[in-house]
Amino acid sequence: MNQVAVLVLIQLLILLLPSPGAYRLFEKAGVAGWKAFLPFYNTWIMQRLAGRPLHWVFWQLVPIVGWFISMGIYIEFVRTFGKFRFYEHALAALLPVAYFAWLGWDHRVTFKGAETARAYRKSRIREWVDAAVFAVVAATLIRTFVFEAYVIPTPSMEKTLLTNDYLFVSKIAYGPRLPMTPLSVPFVHNTLPLIGGKSYLEWVRIPYIRWFPVPVRRGDDVVFNFPIGDTVIDLPDFQSQRPYYDVCRELGRGNIDSGRALVLADPDQYPLVVRPVDKEENFIKRCVAIPGDTLLIRDEVVYIDGHAQPIPPASETWYTVTTNGSPLDEAAMEEEFGVDMTSSEEFRPAAFPNEYSMLLTRRARDKMLSSGLALEIKPQLDSAWKVFPYSTACYWTQDNFGPLYVPRKGSTVQLTPANYALYERAIRIYEKNSLEKKNGVVYLNGRPADRYTFKMDYYWMMGDNRHGSLDSRFWGFVPEDHIVGRADLIWMSWDRGVRWNRLFRLIR
Repeated sequence: MNQVAVLVLIQLLILLLPSPGAYRLFEKAGVAGWKAFLPFYNTWIMQRLAGRPLHWVFWQLVPIVGWFISMGIYIEFVRTFGKFRFYEHALAALLPVAYFAWLGWDHRVTFKGAETARAYRKSRIREWVDAAVFAVVAATLIRTFVFEAYVIPTPSMEKTLLTNDYLFVSKIAYGPRLPMTPLSVPFVHNTLPLIGGKSYLEWVRIPYIRWFPVPVRRGDDVVFNFPIGDTVIDLPDFQSQRPYYDVCRELGRGNIDSGRALVLADPDQYPLVVRPVDKEENFIKRCVAIPGDTLLIRDEVVYIDGHAQPIPPASETWYTVTTNGSPLDEAAMEEEFGVDMTSSEEFRPAAFPNEYSMLLTRRARDKMLSSGLALEIKPQLDSAWKVFPYSTACYWTQDNFGPLYVPRKGSTVQLTPANYALYERAIRIYEKNSLEKKNGVVYLNGRPADRYTFKMDYYWMMGDNRHGSLDSRFWGFVPEDHIVGRADLIWMSWDRGVRWNRLFRLIR
């Protein structure tokens, strides 16, 4: 109901703020000025004076779309006063509060009627300009609040989603998020094409607001802003491929503060860009844990609250495969098991005869065992402990990780030196607090604290390609304000040609 109230309030403001100026314009048109202060009735009068369809008034009741309908009504209204230029229509749509007042108190402006408005003929160029502006506004509205196209840039979700799958991402699945950086070049995410540089201005910032929010569900394929993409090294080989924080950790040999000092001291080699949340790079992963879950990974199997979770059938990982000695046919291996023997990214000979390293899905693994081709298939477990939270207090690996509590809005966690690294970034960066640890004591906003209550929900995201994914195991939680939408449909897929069997496939 709060969300509905916000939408209604915005619509009422759009209809009422121009009313003082509309009062004078109504009087010039021979209509009682007080009618300008009655929302919806005032636009009914405007449409009647302009001789335009009255059903437009009812379309104003549609959330969000109604705002743009109101702008169109204002444009039609000022046409009855002889205002036909492009900038005059732009002022009527975007600044009716000031423009209506200026017209109302300008004695030179007189009511000319609907006939004058209908008699005016636009030039061909003006028609094209108006059509282009309408198309940009409509497309921006759809892209912001309904759905957005997205392309899979990496193999981190294979074989569920393949590189160069083109997706439609639903913005309404979790509730549309208002742009936090609204002054932006249309259809460009964060960098201007060709010339480079930021595609947005930070003069106006809007706090995080999501209309009609719906929680992310376990198992959803989620598009979100890269949480550690708030600061990037602005060079082609870095960005999200080599995150800034990873580079600092590498240069500092595990000490991120030492590495950060080296990066800041050399801006020519490491030019930095700081980005707002909605301009961080878009990532897509599968949600494996939702707020309030306790996550545990043992030998690649994900456990939530102690219960093993099903492995997505198309999720793939590296296995050591011992075959029965039969020669391996390249065509059969690709057709039956999805393994490209010519690619070192999917197939490698191992140290012993009849033994190979293969990147297999769980479905292919089971099929290979049941066919008798494989005598034994063992997962290749990672033993490197350098994963989130990069602390000696947690000797975790990407295949054996946790247990870890995923914060829920309103939940309280104990703050101790042992778990400080787990929640430090969420509390300090995402929730805008001062947090530090001194002499074994945790200080929150300058005061000693032994607990913290979270202001947002958090999620845990992982790629289906478990050994080829930069995911939450390496950078931690995804806050709710970073959620963009849910991947719903593959509308195009390309790999040296169209992959016809993937077109218009629903994503599960």
